[in-house]
Amino acid sequence: MASASRAIVRILHHAPRRRPFAPVSPTICLRPSSRTVATFTSPQQAAQISVIPTAVDQNSDAFHQNAEAMGELVAKVAALHERAAQGGPQKARDKHLQRGKMLVRDRITALIDPGTSFLELSALAAHDMYGNEDVPAAGMVTGLGTVEGVMCMIVANDSTVKAGSYFPMTVKKHVRAQEIAAQNRLPCIYLVDSGGANLPRQADVFPDRDHFGRIFFNQARMSSQGIPQISVVMGSCTAGGAYVPSMSDENVIVQEQGTIFLAGPPLVKAATGEEVSAEDLGGGKLHSEVSGVTDYLALDDAHALVLARRCIANLNFPTTSNPALKPTWEEPLYAPSELDGIVGTNLKTQIPMHEIIARIVDGSAFSEFKPLYGSTLITGFATIYGHPVGIIANNGILFSESSLKGAHFIQLCCKRNIPLIFLQNISGFMVGQDAEKGGIAKNGAKLVTAVACADVPKFTVVVGSSAGAGNYGMCGRAYSPRFLWAWPTAKTSVMGSEQLSAVMEAVGKQADPELKARIERESDVLFATARLWDDGIIPPSHTRRVLGMGLQAAMGGSVEEKKTEFGVFRM
Repeated sequence: MASASRAIVRILHHAPRRRPFAPVSPTICLRPSSRTVATFTSPQQAAQISVIPTAVDQNSDAFHQNAEAMGELVAKVAALHERAAQGGPQKARDKHLQRGKMLVRDRITALIDPGTSFLELSALAAHDMYGNEDVPAAGMVTGLGTVEGVMCMIVANDSTVKAGSYFPMTVKKHVRAQEIAAQNRLPCIYLVDSGGANLPRQADVFPDRDHFGRIFFNQARMSSQGIPQISVVMGSCTAGGAYVPSMSDENVIVQEQGTIFLAGPPLVKAATGEEVSAEDLGGGKLHSEVSGVTDYLALDDAHALVLARRCIANLNFPTTSNPALKPTWEEPLYAPSELDGIVGTNLKTQIPMHEIIARIVDGSAFSEFKPLYGSTLITGFATIYGHPVGIIANNGILFSESSLKGAHFIQLCCKRNIPLIFLQNISGFMVGQDAEKGGIAKNGAKLVTAVACADVPKFTVVVGSSAGAGNYGMCGRAYSPRFLWAWPTAKTSVMGSEQLSAVMEAVGKQADPELKARIERESDVLFATARLWDDGIIPPSHTRRVLGMGLQAAMGGSVEEKKTEFGVFRM
């Protein structure tokens, strides 16, 4: 069984970059605690002056109490991940293995390059959503993995969970994986083993825009845009699901195991009176030799995965990272494991964002932008595993000044093609007469507009609260970050339960005791992740590695030229 930390996110390591690094011109940086601007002639000197000093006392009682509280919370989430990773009940897993099949996560392990990472997404999808029906991970595993040196999106049905049928959250998870693949221009590999739509829930699976049909719409669109679609049929592929391989660029089927048909034997008999076996109706031999629906016939799961790897090897797809990146990078000066003790679980305590940034970025070096203006929003430049990034982090409520500063910084990053990382701990924008006189509505809208229109890769990590319009200004789910992860402490709601109850009383509504409890439950990170409001819960200590892999996905796909349609104007 995986360890607690590995159960939450399966990341092994990052290999050093091997391409040469272009010389860096003189840089102007500002130490966060200094008012003096200094000019330096070497990257080493510039990085040194940008290092964030730490004020953390690892021997303090507060540090140990925070670490213990966060550790308990991380362990709780890890246990839920371990349970989800087991898939369906033991009886279903045993039956699956007796058929000569590999379990879904073993299939993925065999597919990706040895020694590389697999970043599983939305591992707790559908958690506690369907009453007595347990649907671990929504019956599907999705995530990023490297195959033949190419970063790919992997979508794999788990047929030990309800025969791999599609519940509403399964559809949402599949579509979300395709959205990530399209945004980052990553090849898709579908490991198909599914009974199709969950028929009792057809009204929530079949007819709407983002229901089952959207999967095939996305496949057609991505293929037309040059984003490869590869399918491996390793079990049942029925009804609408038959279009997954049929609409793929190339596909593999396992003989006497994989089947593809629009209607299975029982429905064929009911409709036409014809009696036919599943293998004769839509087996691998028929589709590889007669119909031409499939391209390669595999002997078993292992052989099918080898053939899938060969398909990826023949894509002529980018296999190297940005050549302008440094060949090596420095780890943070301070251990990421210290984040548990720094943050703790009490969201009423201010989170020291500089301390978080210092444990995420290379060499703990951060060139802060406008440190003395709008100081409730921290902005600045850094690198993560050699990738240049712009970081935007909350250090309090958003005022007009901090909103304008954020909009200005986002414009700079867009012009320079620098990805943006948002570290969310926000209760919203400032309210009150003075704030309204100062134009908080229009200035806040400038920040929201900049976030919405930024065409560089965006990444969001909810480290604490994500409330109100602050969620929008800090690139919440509605603003299409490439990835959005949450710490176990994350809370997402229009406002806190206490504030909401107070507002209800202020407008003459008697506070319902059950309302506060419901808002607390709906704000919890487990409620959010089950509904795919994020792409997974990660422990604080994994934040750097998870962001590194997200950046690798965003910067490693095929290139699509984009233009920023505005010049930088000072806010």
